[in-house]
Amino acid sequence: MRPLLTPPALKPGDRVAVVALSGPPGRQELDLGLAALRSVGLLPEVFPSARAVGPYPYLAADDKVRAEDLARALGQPGYAAVICARGGYGVQRALEVLDWDAVGTPEPRVVVGFSDVTALIEAVRSRLGWASVYGPMVSSVMFRSGVPSFEGLARLLLTPQRCTELVFQDTRVLVPGVAEGVTVGGTASLLATSLATPFSVPARDGILFLEDVGELPYRLDRVLTQLRRTGYLDGVRGILCGTWDECGPLADVEELLADRLGDLGVPVLLGADIGHGVFMQSLPLGVRARLDTAAATLTFLDPPLTPAAPVSAG
Repeated sequence: MRPLLTPPALKPGDRVAVVALSGPPGRQELDLGLAALRSVGLLPEVFPSARAVGPYPYLAADDKVRAEDLARALGQPGYAAVICARGGYGVQRALEVLDWDAVGTPEPRVVVGFSDVTALIEAVRSRLGWASVYGPMVSSVMFRSGVPSFEGLARLLLTPQRCTELVFQDTRVLVPGVAEGVTVGGTASLLATSLATPFSVPARDGILFLEDVGELPYRLDRVLTQLRRTGYLDGVRGILCGTWDECGPLADVEELLADRLGDLGVPVLLGADIGHGVFMQSLPLGVRARLDTAAATLTFLDPPLTPAAPVSAG
């Protein structure tokens, strides 16, 4: 894995692009998330995709509008971050028609989202070389003032020097050990769907994060087996698993994880509070980190964002 560009930390007064690249967010839910951003001094700008419904009810605006919003949010000067409004499905359709020439080679900025946004995080990493944040989205119930998920994200965005480690509760050690590598991954089914595209980021030399939602054990088995068969997992150094919401009984899922991941010869920790169906912690992706299964920690060896330079007196 080549070194990634670490976006600058945000500061009060920074403009934040809010885009909907997947499903359409509810207006009230979106407005509550925008209020949370303003409460920490950020200035959200809602792009057209976040106020529209596309040709299919599961898409926010049509592909062209979503792709144009993404190109402007990533490439136009003046935005410190791009935060997705919600997940669902649609990012890969937008990436298919995105004009990367319109994006250009901008200075790195923070990209935040999870679930379907896995595809965007992979694209930004492979095309622009940026680290990103696997974190809650603006229209989610997690994205509210006073809610731990939002407060943790805000702390990461504004004061990354205070965010050097994630500590997990109620974890299970599948394979014990300590491993170091660059964080990579996301929603497992999205990682499998991105295989053979120009933007797929393999797990080699990485600490791989995996979670998913709504994939019954046999479908999750298919996803993990596809990742194995394609070589995606070759050279992985450690694996951190998050939530498996609506994927069947947890005991069955973890038995499957033991079958599909336990023989890779690397540390594997289950039960991190990152993903669907939980008030998630935000996970920087593209950052060197150390996974310690006994301590149930992920320690960042480099700053997840570049801290703002102190303002000199006088």
